[in-house]
Amino acid sequence: MNQQSTPRYDAISRAFHWLTAIAVVIAFTIGPEHFGRLMRDGVDPATMSDVVWHESLGVLVFVLTLLRLLWVAARPAAPQIPMAPKMQLMAKLAHLALWALMLALPISALLALGSEGHPLTLLGGVRVDQMPLIANSALAKLADWGDVHGFLGDAILWLAGLHAAAAIYHHVMLKDGVLLTMLPPRKTR
Repeated sequence: MNQQSTPRYDAISRAFHWLTAIAVVIAFTIGPEHFGRLMRDGVDPATMSDVVWHESLGVLVFVLTLLRLLWVAARPAAPQIPMAPKMQLMAKLAHLALWALMLALPISALLALGSEGHPLTLLGGVRVDQMPLIANSALAKLADWGDVHGFLGDAILWLAGLHAAAAIYHHVMLKDGVLLTMLPPRKTR
């Protein structure tokens, strides 16, 4: 397929995609180890920059995901790249799983914080000390939400890695333009 004729996602969709990907990777990378234990030992999360950044990026991922969902409903049609039905199915399942994880991760974090009585601390000194609706809900007692959040965090990184590897496979081996749909157009001279 000629590179200039490769259909691409619109600029807003590409920006949402890459901003979300960057925020997820950074949030995972700086995610505080043993967060719950530190809080139980009396450490104030506002004094730990990794916690503040991690939680702020988590909120950013959630907001970006909600905005992306609204944009998906309004944007121009997504590029259609011909591929085998099994590949199309796998791509759809992977995308659905990524969408679900981008929503579930921040929700599981709020459930973890609220059910254990830990504050949500964000950049700019924003702090929510108590979340009584979460703490007093039956949902709060259904699981160790910190463990769930950790598992989902690992899952999204593995799935995002497979997603990236598939895009590279399409680009290098199949040369079908899938990767190019999410990259900015090349400048022609």
